[in-house]
Amino acid sequence: MTTATVSGTSGEDRSDYTREESRAIRQRSLRLLGSLVSPLRWQLVLAASVLVVSTALRVAGPALIAYGIDNALPAVIERSDWMPTIGVVGIYLLAGIGGAVLIGWYVVVAARLTQAVMLDLRKRIFLHTQRLSLEFHESYTSGRIISRQTSDLDTIRELLDGGLNELVSGVLYGLFTLIALFLIDWQSGLILTVMGIPMYLLMRWFYMRSQVIYRESRVISAQVIVKFVETMTGIRAVKAFRKEPRNDDEFGSLAASYRDVNMRSIKLFGTFEPGIMAVAAVSVAVVLLWGGGRVIAGPLEIGVLTAAVLYVRNFFSPLQEVAFFLNSYQSATAALEKVSGVLEEEPTVPDPTDPIDLWTAKGHVRFDDVTFGYSDDRVILPHFSLDIPAGQTIALVGTTGAGKSTLAKLVSRFYDPTRGAVTLDDVDLRRLHPKDLRRAIVMVTQEAYLFSGTVADNIALGKPDATMDEIRAAARAVGADGFISKLPDGYDTDVNKRGGRVSAGQRQLISFARAFLADPSVLILDEATASLDIPSERLIQDALQTLLADRTAIIIAHRLSTVAIADRVLVMEHGRIIEDDTPAALIAGTGKFAQLHAAWRESLV
Repeated sequence: MTTATVSGTSGEDRSDYTREESRAIRQRSLRLLGSLVSPLRWQLVLAASVLVVSTALRVAGPALIAYGIDNALPAVIERSDWMPTIGVVGIYLLAGIGGAVLIGWYVVVAARLTQAVMLDLRKRIFLHTQRLSLEFHESYTSGRIISRQTSDLDTIRELLDGGLNELVSGVLYGLFTLIALFLIDWQSGLILTVMGIPMYLLMRWFYMRSQVIYRESRVISAQVIVKFVETMTGIRAVKAFRKEPRNDDEFGSLAASYRDVNMRSIKLFGTFEPGIMAVAAVSVAVVLLWGGGRVIAGPLEIGVLTAAVLYVRNFFSPLQEVAFFLNSYQSATAALEKVSGVLEEEPTVPDPTDPIDLWTAKGHVRFDDVTFGYSDDRVILPHFSLDIPAGQTIALVGTTGAGKSTLAKLVSRFYDPTRGAVTLDDVDLRRLHPKDLRRAIVMVTQEAYLFSGTVADNIALGKPDATMDEIRAAARAVGADGFISKLPDGYDTDVNKRGGRVSAGQRQLISFARAFLADPSVLILDEATASLDIPSERLIQDALQTLLADRTAIIIAHRLSTVAIADRVLVMEHGRIIEDDTPAALIAGTGKFAQLHAAWRESLV
């Protein structure tokens, strides 16, 4: 099993990337951003056009003021001619109102763009993570997935909503202001250009420092979320083992680290913003001093100097917005890196490119010289071969770690063999069409997970078009109809979050009904009776006798009472089968199963 070099599972929560890794991550993030924006390019062109026109109208203000002071006012004083003044005021008002209207339009267009991008990205994350193989979900904690879908997406949305608008608007405004300044007084424009050198150095220093701090901030933020989610999810274990004090210390340490990194970012920003203000003040002072001398000497008019001072002051105003953008940009960049890392993950159990259809499976399962090991290179099944004829019920018995659940996962194709093949009716599972595979093979686990919705909805999970009569028949078959009928709304009762309204044993019975309604050719029971009490287990035993008669069944159980219904028992040890016979024959012998059975009988006494 291999994973991507730069991936969500291999190192995305690090902050010590090499230069090559950082470049690869940036390219990955840019590819994702490009794929999100590409379908919206015409809306992007419209937004850019509106922004350019509105910015040009806003920049025209000081030039109109200069014209009014140097030309319109003298016309009034010397000739009592008010027309130039009225014209300047009218144009100034039209420019101001037009710029405001266009900015309002731009905000709406930009918001639509942002929401379209976020909708696409949110759906991509959900659909992709759902499509990824079980290996990814077993190594990638739920807290980190939640962080990708919530806090990381919120950070990206904040960037697109405000930060990006501020950057584009600020850069355009600064560029147009500089051009206008050169047009009315090139010397003042030259002064501003020279003062741009310390400003550039200051912004570059801020960018480099904040890049490190904000990536660290996202890493610690994800750790805080993971700790919180894991603690709340496992609250029963926390209570049972009195883990609250240790959790308090661990969470307090993470929260303190998060506070510290946020304080460092605030101090960084607190240094940057006053620096920009100082450069702006010096620039205005130099332009005013140099321009004032020229006004006294005669070559520069007072209106032009006024406009030049206004342009210099206005030039630095958007830099505050650019600083805010850099603030959100660093955080959003780190978030986008993590999101793109998840979206770059490839399923380790990919769908076949040329699938084989198997409309009606008989249930013949065979392991053909299978070798399998998880990502830590520890071999679980070495050169494993097994033939399970169609319709046969086998029970897998053995100590923990013997490979029983691994065998079940391979049959369900949650994993693929490292070498060899697992086949269903002589078709390699890697070539079988996914819909035929999921219809033919169903696994019931000890967890018995129930989704939000009614009891009937949960039973019909594997057969959404099932009628109410079919749902009730499946429930009766596994002995679940009795307690379901006594629920407040019967089959229409909402099971509440994760089945909170029913007991663990009742949840297991519902999951049995779900599997039996799906009517698979191969049914896998992985410790599926572990949550049942003795009366419920007896009901299941009776149901299994009938329901497993015409299908292949693989039963993994420590309760040897469940094993008794099997046609054949396989005793596993270290990924190998050490005993294989009928339950009666193995009990009568002196092997491992006979010892386990004797110990079980003694425990009942």
